[in-house]
Amino acid sequence: MNTITMGSYRPFQKLHPLTLLAQLSSRQANGCLQVSNGSVNWSLYLEQGKLVYATNSTNPFERLDRHLRRLSAQVPSLVSAVRVQVRLLFESAEPTSSLPNDYRAICWLVDQQHLVSNQASLLVEELAIEVIETFLSVQDGTHELISLEQGTEFPKFCQLDLRFLVEQCQTRQRQRQTPRPTATQPIIESPVIAEQNGAGKMPEASVMSDNPMSNNPAEPPNPATPSEYPRFKFNALSASAPPKKTQYTIACIDDSPTVLQAIRSFLDDNSFTVLMIDNPVKALMQIVRSKPDLILLDVTMPNLDGYELCSLLRKHPHFRHTPVIMVTGNTGLIDRAKAKLVGASGYLTKPFTQSDLVKMVFKHLT
Repeated sequence: MNTITMGSYRPFQKLHPLTLLAQLSSRQANGCLQVSNGSVNWSLYLEQGKLVYATNSTNPFERLDRHLRRLSAQVPSLVSAVRVQVRLLFESAEPTSSLPNDYRAICWLVDQQHLVSNQASLLVEELAIEVIETFLSVQDGTHELISLEQGTEFPKFCQLDLRFLVEQCQTRQRQRQTPRPTATQPIIESPVIAEQNGAGKMPEASVMSDNPMSNNPAEPPNPATPSEYPRFKFNALSASAPPKKTQYTIACIDDSPTVLQAIRSFLDDNSFTVLMIDNPVKALMQIVRSKPDLILLDVTMPNLDGYELCSLLRKHPHFRHTPVIMVTGNTGLIDRAKAKLVGASGYLTKPFTQSDLVKMVFKHLT
């Protein structure tokens, strides 16, 4: 990376975030602004003085997941299984020099058609507002504008006007300070919605005179324009991308109806069809007929235990590579070794949470 120093750069100098953003906007800066106050790091990705993406080091995937859950009310494909899959693929992935992992996750969601570009643009904007709001409170630290490597592919869903974002952050802060907002308070539209509705400028009440980003209140903001950015193919993770299948059949074999119902409720999602089998003797024929994508198999069952059934499944040509997860309350090394010996793919210990189960399922389905 090439480094572009903005003014005098030294550790933990006094920072003025509003002034810094105003300078970046007026200079039409390109690159990544990196700011640190010692405990939190911010990264603001810019193109021609407009914000492409903003993130910080405070639980970026918790923040992304929270916004994806909100968005799932309008986007049915963002089921919990997909959101868990995103975290499995990207949260612990090796970071790249040009793109943060949470942005790569959004790119993957678009590439896999869980989101369209306009939805990704709104998501990027909502995340940016939350990140910028925390950035505005920084009082001292370090900052550096770093140019991205030449030739780096940088998929973009929108360009967000920094002045507009700052005004939105300030409006949100004022609304939080007002317990009961009145009907006369201005309604601030998102940059994307504002452009789609043909909004010309911000209401005067939302422009603060002491905001260096608002040197010309009469000048309309330049909001996000997602239509300028066509869809792209993000192939950086093609080796680890999941299959195109959108629904999986999960066979659960357990002699306890309570456990079966619990698993079914945990996998209550459009991505799964759950086949419950409470008779281990008849389980083999039912599995052969249904050909599930993954099998959850209880170890301790009467007449035929899970280890024996797993061994029989592995002898069938169709199930030699089907993931078989042993579900048991036994945690000993001998039990795990026995499961591995009969060809089990994984080992899930009771009691388990919904998150434990879904992570295990998608780990083996992908």
